[in-house]
Amino acid sequence: MLDKMILGRYVPINSFVHSLDPRAKLLFVFVMTILVFFMDNWYGYLFGFLLVLIITKLSNLRFMFVFNGIKPIFFLIIFTFLMHVFLTKGGRTLFDWGIINIQMGGVLMGIMISFRFIIIIFLSTVMTLTTSPIALTDAIEYILKPFKKIKLPVHELALMMSIALRFIPTLMDETQKVMKAQISRGSDISSGSAVQRIKAIGPLLIPLFVSAFKRADDLAIAMEVRGYRGDIGRTKYRKLAWQRKDTLTLLSLIPISMIIIFLRSIT
Repeated sequence: MLDKMILGRYVPINSFVHSLDPRAKLLFVFVMTILVFFMDNWYGYLFGFLLVLIITKLSNLRFMFVFNGIKPIFFLIIFTFLMHVFLTKGGRTLFDWGIINIQMGGVLMGIMISFRFIIIIFLSTVMTLTTSPIALTDAIEYILKPFKKIKLPVHELALMMSIALRFIPTLMDETQKVMKAQISRGSDISSGSAVQRIKAIGPLLIPLFVSAFKRADDLAIAMEVRGYRGDIGRTKYRKLAWQRKDTLTLLSLIPISMIIIFLRSIT
């Protein structure tokens, strides 16, 4: 499953979303992330999923391609759902046994919070699939530029975020290779009790951490050899160009916000 993970990958194809300025995409996803938390009924979530389908279509990405790519992080959504099921109270009791008490309010809240996370993950994944790491770094640096006045290392923060995002698929590929190497040597990872599976993770983590530190060291040496000194005297080969469609994309957030607020009033 790890080899199917697409978070952090870039798919260079032609589409409307690909052609947008990375700053517009970053701001759009940021505002949409806030608006998602204003959704509090099924109408709002249906509208959110409709937006996801439209944005995925505009990016020329297949919906199932994106969906299958985010499956590896679904365990976080399941964990969030279970936390609400067991800890949130309200409504009629569905199951009561000892200290375990599951009520309808907890189940509904768990489902709604899970839907919110799914929408946010979809939007974030589409953004990374349609934006190169370099362009995303430039967008983050440009948006955070005002914070330079308070001595915030904006360039370094943007670079770290870009490198971290870029290394996600690399580390996933490396994990897959290590798992196959361990299996070829007779290691049993996918079967056994939960304790045995946890113990089997040890032989995976050690070579994975060694490889990650080696890659980080090689990257640091490469940057030092090329005379990297942060943003001091740094010029850009590719400059960001804001277009009319970027403005229209951000203006579309106004009717989207109005629809979400209207759907909140529907009971």
